[in-house]
Amino acid sequence: MENRNVIIAVILSTAILIGWSMFVENPNEINKNKFDTQTKTEVQTNIQKPDAPQTTKANPTKTISRSEALKESDRVLIENSNLSGSISLKGALIDDIVLKNYRETLDKNSKPIILLNPKKTDDAYFVESGWATAKSDIKVPDNNSVWQIKEGKKLTPNSPITLEWNNREGIIFSKKIEIDDKYLFKITETIRNEKNKTTELFHYSQVTRNSKPHTDAFYILHEGLIGVTDKNLKEETYATIEKEKKTYTGKSGWFGITDKYWMSAIIPENGKSFKAEYSFANAYKANFIILEPTVTSPQKSASSSFKIFLGAKEVHTVDGYAEKEKIDRFDLAIDWGWFYFITKPLFFVIDYIFKLIGNFGIAIIILTVIVRIIFFPLSNYSFKSMAKMKVLQPEMLRIKELYKDDVKRTQQEMMALYKREKVNPLSGCLPILIQIPIFFAVYKMLFVTLEMRHAPFFGWIKDLSAADPTTIFNLFGLIPWNPPSFLMIGVWPILMGITMYLQQKLNPTPPDPIQAKIFAFFPLILTVMLATFPSGLVVYWTVSNVLTMAQQYYIMRKTTVKTV
Repeated sequence: MENRNVIIAVILSTAILIGWSMFVENPNEINKNKFDTQTKTEVQTNIQKPDAPQTTKANPTKTISRSEALKESDRVLIENSNLSGSISLKGALIDDIVLKNYRETLDKNSKPIILLNPKKTDDAYFVESGWATAKSDIKVPDNNSVWQIKEGKKLTPNSPITLEWNNREGIIFSKKIEIDDKYLFKITETIRNEKNKTTELFHYSQVTRNSKPHTDAFYILHEGLIGVTDKNLKEETYATIEKEKKTYTGKSGWFGITDKYWMSAIIPENGKSFKAEYSFANAYKANFIILEPTVTSPQKSASSSFKIFLGAKEVHTVDGYAEKEKIDRFDLAIDWGWFYFITKPLFFVIDYIFKLIGNFGIAIIILTVIVRIIFFPLSNYSFKSMAKMKVLQPEMLRIKELYKDDVKRTQQEMMALYKREKVNPLSGCLPILIQIPIFFAVYKMLFVTLEMRHAPFFGWIKDLSAADPTTIFNLFGLIPWNPPSFLMIGVWPILMGITMYLQQKLNPTPPDPIQAKIFAFFPLILTVMLATFPSGLVVYWTVSNVLTMAQQYYIMRKTTVKTV
């Protein structure tokens, strides 16, 4: 009975390890609150402005290269410590953003990450903003309108720019664009009414992405459309939006499109009622439109402002914007998962250690030691029980043999033995089950945080967020052959498997031969399964196994049981 329970616990642990990531932690099921699709006003349903958020107009079918697209219109350059790029004066589109400090691969000569691309390219990805009208009597700028530079020459943290467009009918539109030294833009859009009648326009902004990017996130990380409405997270995959448009209303939040490490998001002004949409019509779109009209009296001006985040999802940067800029739950841009209350604190612990030591791999090892210390009392209790179980094994076998034809009597005698010797047969599973959330939290942290991307350890581990690049099937690089991905079983996964096997030898051996075989294969199964996991996670598990073995061996040497 006790061995069956242990096997069940082990199988359940493995099932949780695989199943949690695949099904339970599906980000599409997190915070899916019901929403009312009825807007507070019906005026926006009549908006006919070309290229406004509610349009389904397709992108041009003829595409050109990125370099050609950048030459098609005059541009205003963008530059700060983290970004470079430009704004197209045709449409005033922000469609050229390069992340200067991040590269595509570990090669120092590899290209920097390109976030946004012009409208006519295959992988077009851009941000637009402007005004929509409920009537057709006001000419408003669209994606083909050519803006003029009114102030400034280059957008930098110390030099904002102002663009202007005149509709030649008595209304002048202007955009003041500011940028900080990270990834945040502030746009102030002004209408100057030189007509003899009042105008009512509706401010909007939209992120458009032409193609769905390649993703390696499986089911444990959300990539696609993302946002927050009145503190409720709204995540949708690309596939979902292809089938159905999603509409939200609120007074605070943000909306955009996220990748694993990068994101583009538009942030409406707090306190203003808006309608937001995720939609697809030959391109993926996330947008908002302010439901309260901006009213401009004759010979007067009126403005509306919003913010744009274009960049890398660095933890401290994202959290800083959430706090300083009062962006509602902006920290949810990083998919911490269901165990965020464990995952995020673990990141801050590792990040603090990293700042002291300078190596994330060593920080992971120190974190492992800290976790073992926290769980030391529980592990001690568990290992003492397991040690007693191992000593009691001959007596347990005797009872089973003596009452082999009477299952009920066998169980009674076993329970009496456990009670007499003060042994809990399930205590060995308790530390494993309790530490499963820690394991997932470490896995999630390694997988989702940009800080772990391309973070080296020692030797051949150049990226703790990627799998061990070596494999036993080419003798760890001695044979000039690149095995397929399913044969990539590196040094660290093998070390982890060996430590699991040695740890298993310290535990009581199941009396049932079938049960014993299942246990014997378990380290091999986990070695193969975890070979594709981030190497930082395998380092964590391997070091944890070594510390567990040392503690378990010490306790078993001290434990003796005298049976009657």
